[in-house]
Amino acid sequence: MVVLNRIYTKTGDKGDTALGSGVRVPKNDLRIEAYGTVDEANSVIGVARLTAFAELDGMLGRIQNDMFDLGADLCLPETPEPPPYEPLRMVEAQTTRLEHEIDQMNGHLTPLRSFILPGGTACAAHLHVARTVCRRAERLMVALAAKEPVNPFAITYANRLSDFLFVAARFANLKGPGDVLWTPGANRK
Repeated sequence: MVVLNRIYTKTGDKGDTALGSGVRVPKNDLRIEAYGTVDEANSVIGVARLTAFAELDGMLGRIQNDMFDLGADLCLPETPEPPPYEPLRMVEAQTTRLEHEIDQMNGHLTPLRSFILPGGTACAAHLHVARTVCRRAERLMVALAAKEPVNPFAITYANRLSDFLFVAARFANLKGPGDVLWTPGANRK
């Protein structure tokens, strides 16, 4: 159980922070960048939920919880010696649920015949922003994994989440003006 009775601790005033293991690292450490970007994507999803219809809001709520799991996974580096407690790690079932929900939403959509521009409804626009932030988090996680161990289920989840957010944006546009289609070279004249 988490208990937060003080929000400021002053321990990071010199530009470092603690990982879940207690080890202190610079705030611009790649691991901090990765889970900080996951937190950023989660915040954008929270904004999207303000205008999401009930079915989509339920899915996004579950994702927000998963994203805290993802942050918890990333903040505790894998080490040869296990920690004194069971670490919270992403599992395959979380990605499988995303895939099921992607397929469910996609069943309501027509196939794309053009690339789409971020927009349509307010919810869809926010989901597109979340998608791009999620892609950045995934790139940071891949860069981190090139230097030190990262749970492969965490990276897979981030990859599938960006797919989910793309389809969810299209799904949100069903309740509005529809997808905004890209017209290649439209303004070249």
